[in-house]
Amino acid sequence: MTNIRHWLVMTILCLSGGVIFLLPFLREVYYIPMQEAFGYNNTQLGIQMSVFGAASLLSYFPGGWIADRYSARKLITGATIAVGLGGFYFSTSPSYVMGILLHAYWGAAISLAFWGAMIKTTRNWAPTDEQGRAFGILEGGRGLSEVISSTIFLAVFAWLGSEADGLMRVIQLFAVTNILLGIAAWFILEDDEHSAQDVVKKVGLAEVKMVLKMPAVWLISLIVMTAYSAYWGTFYFTPYATDAFGLSVVIGGAIGVGKGWLKPLAAIGAGFLADKIGVATSVFGFFLILIFSFTVFSFLPGGEAFLIPMLINAVIVSMAVFALRGIYFALLEDGGVPTAVTGIAAGVVSAIGFTPDVFMPLIGGVLLDAYPGVAGYQILYGFIAVLCAAGAVAAKILMNRAVEPQPAELSKG
Repeated sequence: MTNIRHWLVMTILCLSGGVIFLLPFLREVYYIPMQEAFGYNNTQLGIQMSVFGAASLLSYFPGGWIADRYSARKLITGATIAVGLGGFYFSTSPSYVMGILLHAYWGAAISLAFWGAMIKTTRNWAPTDEQGRAFGILEGGRGLSEVISSTIFLAVFAWLGSEADGLMRVIQLFAVTNILLGIAAWFILEDDEHSAQDVVKKVGLAEVKMVLKMPAVWLISLIVMTAYSAYWGTFYFTPYATDAFGLSVVIGGAIGVGKGWLKPLAAIGAGFLADKIGVATSVFGFFLILIFSFTVFSFLPGGEAFLIPMLINAVIVSMAVFALRGIYFALLEDGGVPTAVTGIAAGVVSAIGFTPDVFMPLIGGVLLDAYPGVAGYQILYGFIAVLCAAGAVAAKILMNRAVEPQPAELSKG
């Protein structure tokens, strides 16, 4: 692969990996406009996202197995186009039940076909001593593509009047973007060199059992789960700013988009830091920051007088969360997971690690409906602080574990 094509591969991974999640996670920026356009309350929004999370959860493990067997080119192309087509349907304002089914469809499309293929392609993209920066570049690039498209489309939403019809046009723009990226992936990515028969022989039941017996895989799963719970906490910054601090819907949305601009800097910086001091050590340090910052949120009152402290703490949380997301899959190398079973390991880690997609929106929706105003957010952020403490413990254990040597035939991938 030429140097230009090498970087084109990472570019398409970053672009598709950022944009493909914007439709199912539309609520991150358009939380209140979605409530107004579709007639959802907090609990209904939470249930819808929980269904997306459940479908994803059921798809991660088989998706990882599929990624070890089939071409990333076909998987990534098919997934992005499928998500885009679902976006066009969502823009027709379907019923609540159909919206739930659509989120299940999105969860399956992304986690069964896209996610494992993206993780495996990224790990193969860089040598073993540069895994931190490879995943950091991926997460940073995903964040950059996400925030640029979100900023442009938020401006379009504001220009169209910030109402239901404008939201539907924005959804259509996201749909078109996904389909175009799918077409680009088909021409940029290459099919795997190994034949399907060779891959099937190499990745079987024995390899699945081996991955499931690795303590490092379970520790990484806990780390991803708690870090991803913290990431879910940042989704509530937009309604938090609106409900607790009296900001407008557009300004609240701007906060949701604005924190995304921190992702490239945090993720890429964390990747290079992790390659220097160790991935597990870096993960542990970022968890300590999150424990402190979410504890601050759990005691911070609402109101204009505390707006600046809230914004500063939101920046700190966002930076630490994006740093963690940039490097936690690089722990696969630290944990001694063979390259040949990257898809299976990523599937196990993702199936456990992304369970917050199921329970966090439901917990958040119920808490915010049960405790209106700032109180609901304080309880939610206190809960996340406790989860981050569990993540810090797992990272510390992983720091102290020596990487066990793996079978040569698997280590070579």
